[in-house]
Amino acid sequence: MVTEGRDAGQTPGAPGGSGARTGTAAHRGLGMIVVMTGVLITAVDTTIVVLALPAIERDLHVPLASVIWVIIGYLLVITVLATQVGRLGDMFGRVRMYEAGFLVFVLGSLACALAWNDASIIGFRILQGVGGAFVTANSGAVISDLYPPDQRGRAYGYNSIGWSLGAVLGIVLGGAIVTYISWRWIFWINVPIGIAAVVLATRVLRDRGERARRRLDMAGMVTLGLGLFGVLWAMTKLATSSLDASIAGYLTGGVVLLVLFVAVERRQSEPMLDLSLLKIPTMAPSLLASLFQGLANFAVLFLVIMYLQGPRGLSPLHASLLLIPGYVIGSAVGPLAGRLADRTGPVIPATAGLGIQVIALAIYARLSLSSGLWLVVAGSVVNGIGASAFFPANSSAVMKASPPDMLGISSGMLRTFANVGMVFSFAVAILTASRSISRGLAFAIFVGTTSLHGHLAAAFVTGLHSAFYTLMAFMILAAVLSAARGRPARAPQA
Repeated sequence: MVTEGRDAGQTPGAPGGSGARTGTAAHRGLGMIVVMTGVLITAVDTTIVVLALPAIERDLHVPLASVIWVIIGYLLVITVLATQVGRLGDMFGRVRMYEAGFLVFVLGSLACALAWNDASIIGFRILQGVGGAFVTANSGAVISDLYPPDQRGRAYGYNSIGWSLGAVLGIVLGGAIVTYISWRWIFWINVPIGIAAVVLATRVLRDRGERARRRLDMAGMVTLGLGLFGVLWAMTKLATSSLDASIAGYLTGGVVLLVLFVAVERRQSEPMLDLSLLKIPTMAPSLLASLFQGLANFAVLFLVIMYLQGPRGLSPLHASLLLIPGYVIGSAVGPLAGRLADRTGPVIPATAGLGIQVIALAIYARLSLSSGLWLVVAGSVVNGIGASAFFPANSSAVMKASPPDMLGISSGMLRTFANVGMVFSFAVAILTASRSISRGLAFAIFVGTTSLHGHLAAAFVTGLHSAFYTLMAFMILAAVLSAARGRPARAPQA
């Protein structure tokens, strides 16, 4: 796949990225803008919904224990579909699937804006997640097709700008829209952006690479999806109630299905998660580092916002403004880290980024009822720098190690591992933070439906400290895995 426009005398390259060198720099840049737009719009939707949860809960009368699924449901469907839609990209064209993802995402956003109860908003968020899966799972492979291997680190760095800008827009727009307009507009704004991106994509991007015959792993999708759902349902229920037979049943059933999923994958000719990729030297530690980084980092935004809106009593808009510097500075670091990864390999920038994020979590663990709000800004900046150093280097490591005919599968696996960490990050953070206060009250604060004062506020801050220390342990594990990988090496061709 390359962008339109070719240099004279050049011919298309082989699948896997060499064909990208046939495109002019200008058209390649336009292709990068399209990919960044996709990342931006999904990033906006990830952060903007956090600030809207209280309004959605009140307006649609969503039960407190169900409102969390407005976020988890979206992430769960992306997790389950990531490798499969990446496989569809290998089969029918990555650009075609990328554009289809935009259309489904826009349709889901439109439906979310029109939701009338808890079932409709969760169901339409799942539809939105289907579109998001097509966009995110194919974006890494699209970049690999656009750029040769020695330039992909820089390209992923630029792509991280799209995420950072989207996160900033999500925070700012989310705070402003929820405060002054209506939560429904957080979904309406996706419609014109998505339509514009589709129009640009159809004019700029073209599929040129050879198509590969693939089979969808329906058994893997069902066992993984139901297994993750069972475990997550049990964990979120434990945030508001004590362990009982029902919760134990969901937890046990989920674990059994996840074990069954591994067994199914070993017997499939074309499994959902191709375990043979883990034999490539840098692949396994890179994917596991992504999983534990997601587990350690995704809940940080929620924890910090709930600290600001709960014990500190800030409005959604004022709370969100304190986090902007981290995303802005992080967006500037991404391309630099990507270039460093191109020159030195992914180990140094990725591991350094994870180490920096450990420092950020240590800063957040020092928050108290009387600490200056500058500490939140400092933690946000340090965390943004660390994340922006990790993502482009780690993504480059995975795609460089991937066989050329499996770029879509590798991109989908990377997204799957990261999303598994992300969906469990939310649940782990709630359970850990609620250790010092009643589960129901802690959950209410966590989703922003109430605030705290006095000794209850102090107890909740103590719970937050425990959560941050727990997340630090996962981040340290991610750093160890990142440091353990060797020099990138491509798998031998069959």
